[in-house]
Amino acid sequence: MNGTEVLAAVMVGLGLAMVVVGVLSRFRARTESLADILDLPYGERDVAIEPVSETRSPLVTDTVELASRMVAQFDARGSLQRQLERARVPLRSGEFVVVTSCAALVFGLLLSAVTEQWLFGVAGAGATPFLAKAYLARRIDKRQKAFEEQLPEALSIIASSLSAGHTFLRAIQMMCEESQPPMSEEFQRVVAETRLGGSVVDALDRMARRLDIKDLVWVVQAIRIQQQVGGKLADLLHTLADFIRAREEIRREVDVLTAEGRISAWVLTGLPVLIMLAVQITNPAYLQPFYQGWGIFVLGMTAASVLAGFFIIRRMVKIEV
Repeated sequence: MNGTEVLAAVMVGLGLAMVVVGVLSRFRARTESLADILDLPYGERDVAIEPVSETRSPLVTDTVELASRMVAQFDARGSLQRQLERARVPLRSGEFVVVTSCAALVFGLLLSAVTEQWLFGVAGAGATPFLAKAYLARRIDKRQKAFEEQLPEALSIIASSLSAGHTFLRAIQMMCEESQPPMSEEFQRVVAETRLGGSVVDALDRMARRLDIKDLVWVVQAIRIQQQVGGKLADLLHTLADFIRAREEIRREVDVLTAEGRISAWVLTGLPVLIMLAVQITNPAYLQPFYQGWGIFVLGMTAASVLAGFFIIRRMVKIEV
């Protein structure tokens, strides 16, 4: 394959990716416009209804609905939608599947064009769903760590507001005004649920289950017990803040001690793949025996051993605190 064909394949892939990104950006802008309308008091200002009343094309609608039905059959518990919600990805499960499928197609075509070998294209397309899942897991883990780091300070702010004479709900609102995402985003949702008539503790409990953070679960349980037995909530929150802050210091020490192992897992896994791609691009004939007969079996066993080593190392350096 000459350079012109490779350039054409790359341009086609980039064009498809830009189309997908453009469509999703339009849907997200429409969702944000609708949210702005819902947050406005009645009669505050006129809002154009056209941006939120536009409908999708029949092809996009049918594709997303088909993907949604497939997800509902294979994921009856809705774990994918919960992961998207926890990662703050503004997509439904069907839309995420469509985007991942398009990305797999584009990535497979690009690898096939660059390496001039269809096995790399198939491998790239097959790895794309796992990369998408890893992306969600990374976003969730990043938001959880940020929330855990902000939680002690947030509890201290709420406790100080309670000591100053504010109500628990008002203290949460004041904390949201002074905090940064993701802390402010999650507690603003708690305030919104409370305004709809729910209990503050129940809203906090739903947030704890949604985020799946042990420290937050303990905080909600302590608040629920305090409401039953009585006592000063401000002193309780100060104690919890000190306890969680000490746990966060230990967690950071563990992260520092296991950083070398986590980096080694990624380096040892990615190095063989990058070397193979480099050799395939610079000297395609050198790896030709691996693409026929027993060579395919050897490649499969090699990939399995590399993945097994990656998960073993990750399991060894994963320490719960």
